[in-house]
Amino acid sequence: MLKKVLLFAFAGFAALAVGILIGHFGIGKGSSAPSWMSELSRDVDETFIQEFIAEVDNMKIQENLRELTRVPHMATTAGDEATVQYMLKRWRDKDTGLDAAWREDYRIYLSFPDKDTPNTVSVVNTSGSVLYAAQDKEKAYLLKQDDPEVVQPYAAYGPAGHVEGKLVYANQGKVSDYETLNATLSLNGTIAIVRYGGAGRADKAINAAPFGVVGVLVYTDPYDINDGLMSDENETYPHSWYLPPSGVERGSYKNDFGDPLTPYLAAKNGTYRIPVEDLTDVPPIPIQPIGFEDARALICELGGSAAPAGWQGSFPCTYNFGGPGFAGGSHFRDSDVKLDVYNRGELRDSANVMGVIRGSVEPDRYVIYGNHRDSWVHGAIDPSSGTAVMLEITRVLGQKVKAGQWRPRRTLIFGSWGAEEFGLIGSTEYAEEYASKLSQRTVAYMNVDISVFANATLRASGSPTVQNVIFTASKQVNIPGSDSVSVYDNWIRYSNRTSTAYGNIPNVGYMTGAGSDYASFVHYLGITSLDLSYTYDRSKTRARIYPAYHTAYDTFDYASRYIDPGFTSHQTVARTAGNVLLRLADSLLLPFNCSDYAETLEQYLAAAVDAFEAQLQANGVSMEPLKEAVKSFRMAATSLDQDIRASDLANETPLRSRMINDQLMLLDRAFLDPLAFPNKYGYRHVIWASGSSGVPTFPGVADAVEKEDWAQAHKHLSIVTQAISGAARTLAETHR
Repeated sequence: MLKKVLLFAFAGFAALAVGILIGHFGIGKGSSAPSWMSELSRDVDETFIQEFIAEVDNMKIQENLRELTRVPHMATTAGDEATVQYMLKRWRDKDTGLDAAWREDYRIYLSFPDKDTPNTVSVVNTSGSVLYAAQDKEKAYLLKQDDPEVVQPYAAYGPAGHVEGKLVYANQGKVSDYETLNATLSLNGTIAIVRYGGAGRADKAINAAPFGVVGVLVYTDPYDINDGLMSDENETYPHSWYLPPSGVERGSYKNDFGDPLTPYLAAKNGTYRIPVEDLTDVPPIPIQPIGFEDARALICELGGSAAPAGWQGSFPCTYNFGGPGFAGGSHFRDSDVKLDVYNRGELRDSANVMGVIRGSVEPDRYVIYGNHRDSWVHGAIDPSSGTAVMLEITRVLGQKVKAGQWRPRRTLIFGSWGAEEFGLIGSTEYAEEYASKLSQRTVAYMNVDISVFANATLRASGSPTVQNVIFTASKQVNIPGSDSVSVYDNWIRYSNRTSTAYGNIPNVGYMTGAGSDYASFVHYLGITSLDLSYTYDRSKTRARIYPAYHTAYDTFDYASRYIDPGFTSHQTVARTAGNVLLRLADSLLLPFNCSDYAETLEQYLAAAVDAFEAQLQANGVSMEPLKEAVKSFRMAATSLDQDIRASDLANETPLRSRMINDQLMLLDRAFLDPLAFPNKYGYRHVIWASGSSGVPTFPGVADAVEKEDWAQAHKHLSIVTQAISGAARTLAETHR
């Protein structure tokens, strides 16, 4: 009996062994395994990335830009609708289009000037006669710049009104500027002229009103944008990239992003709207931008004492405070400045154009790539340089999909956002409408708005976790005109920093403000985000941005002559951004490095300790809990990195990869606190929220310390400590 049992047992063991061997070698050869099993462990294809890089065509980008800039396309205008249709046509193309494309409309509150009654700025004497009138439109050097659809310069969301007063010069319109001025003369009933920079557009008027200022003029000083050059006869556009004398930067003069009447709600037809009169983030007094030619005519006639050296600009005169008003020897003496603004607000329909390439393995994980579509005028650089690049990326990838040659692991979503120029409205409404879905499923958001400011070097900003994938992609793309110099090697020459982990590396900026459509994704939803562009050599110019920004001169002619002749920098951005996109979409393990986040937190901590610890201790507030939280995050990040390096994810259960990817994907979400900044719309990320302090550290803590509000400083230390500790725990596999 025992002999029979042993024989049966041996036979069973032999059969099991044979089965295991057959299973191992048979499945390894793919003879009987279902096809989806090999797909589950598929990683990014380096050969495919090289094919993509080779197929990106600079001439196609050029033609994209030419088409996108044929007419002015300010949000909700006929020109904007034409670009909606163009995007849909391209993304629905049977040979190069996406899997699907559609429009999503929102009913939003915008602000416009009165086309029939232009806003005016004039100098009037005591009898009401006009001694000087500022230009109400920019000088046209090309026929396109004289298009009747070119909107006159105005301050969007600035109120209508008619004010008159003595002129004063208030530098950049910061609170400190008005305080300095107010210490010298009475500002009650005056009109202030300020230059761009230093404070946000809306803040220039918001800061002014408490001092009794009744109106504000805004201009761009040649010192800040033109390296001092001012003549359109031989120095500025059309002879160079510099802003001509009548050029005026338009813009949105509201602080919060998104539709102003439906905060935290998608702006649909039936959505509740707050009363317009309850808006608090817009100018309370009339405000109007003017060209520096007109600003010079006013500033150089001012009386009073000389302004500080830091307030002086490039005009060939001393910038005085104002008497208030003009100098006694001026032909404007005893005269006022009169400001008549006819802006009006109205509800308009605005569209996002959306496109998708469905993922084959993880279709419920999204990588979103976006840029806005609307512009102030023709918008060749802002935003059409980014849209032209996005269309070329989708053409190459769409062609591969249609031919059955490729499909991403994760779903790619492309967004052509509407009404960004009025305050990031299209992207914010999308984020608000789909907040739950996007929070649960979005891996990353990539923004390429102005793809090319100029043609010197790459510029990048983003969450610390994406630093590594940007570096990897930039090492595989060469700069224009070179077969041996990579974007990475060129970038490190222009902008670099010292890393404790890597030594000298290119500098990747932080997303601490709301400069473009990444704002709602990173600040409101906590989605890991990045922004890419090509920019200029800052050692060769003081220009705070490309000089034709938001003017009628931002045309195809300007872009092709002065920004990127040959469109090779556009091509370089497309290759780099597309490379990053493919790695985010196709990598088995998300190419995120949480240890890089730890380094950033350590840098923030060091800055806070250096700047604030002594003051905090003197007021009974300890930073020790924050130090321990940062230490715990470093330990958790190091442990997860070690686990990843020790894993053979291609041969482990797919759930193992999914688990680690979820930890990496949700890391930025762990830093959200919806109650941390109750007075800052949309800012919930306690690391990247905007702040007024100049110290590069935790914004809530820094702002509270600078206000010497020690209870608030203690509160924000507790908030950020808890957030960092919580984030550290998300990196651990099990709960303890």
